[in-house]
Amino acid sequence: MSRLLQVSDAHFGAEIPEVRDALRRLALREQPDVVVWTGDLTQRARREQFAAARRFADSLPGALTLAMPGNHDIPLYDLVQRLLRPYGNYRQAFGTELEPELEREDLLLLLVKTTRRWRHKHGELSAAQVERVARRLRQASPRQLRVVATHQPLHAVQSCDLGDRLRCPREALSLWAQAGVDLLLGGHTHRPRCDRVEAGARAVWLVQAGTSISHRVRGELPNSVNLLRHEGTDGARHCEVERWDYDPRGGEFACVHRTRAMLSR
Repeated sequence: MSRLLQVSDAHFGAEIPEVRDALRRLALREQPDVVVWTGDLTQRARREQFAAARRFADSLPGALTLAMPGNHDIPLYDLVQRLLRPYGNYRQAFGTELEPELEREDLLLLLVKTTRRWRHKHGELSAAQVERVARRLRQASPRQLRVVATHQPLHAVQSCDLGDRLRCPREALSLWAQAGVDLLLGGHTHRPRCDRVEAGARAVWLVQAGTSISHRVRGELPNSVNLLRHEGTDGARHCEVERWDYDPRGGEFACVHRTRAMLSR
């Protein structure tokens, strides 16, 4: 079984210490195989903020870290660094690979960079990225859970998310669905969701995460993360998607919603 903990929009530099510590306890208790960071690890892309995020990632023994930069992980006010070394501090803390991949017997996880140095907030996918991901998805085995992660969402289910949707080729969703993607992970909106979307001949699950540990919550929404559980079998394909919210009364993250996501063949 693969267990993935999705941590998004941590915004180190704007984190809440007690929520950060509760997330560490959750990870140590649930023991995910992979912690996937779907962008905005930091608040202002400063070296000390990336160092704090790296220390947190390293404090979760046994969990493999896969991360991608979000729009907050590019310098905003340092225009020279933004133009010449937009990912310099990120790479120093999390490595040179901005679009890491993980392949196991029961999992194919592809992280796709959607930030651009010339964009402040909005994300973008190129035609070359869309085709590269589709090609990798076509190579997956039937036993593998096929997951693609971006920072900004590829598809908006609610009108409030339309302004945050990726700029990308119109056929991206249907092309990835046809190629076999099961789950599309995203962050950026700070609004957690899990929705089944028909994309041509196949259905795809959109899994959005809230802000994990920062004070930048939206309205009454709490800090939250997602935990995905998948067991590769030859029978019915499904994945358990759990939303865990921080409860300030108990000082811990608690599972508040569980979706049994039935996956298309």
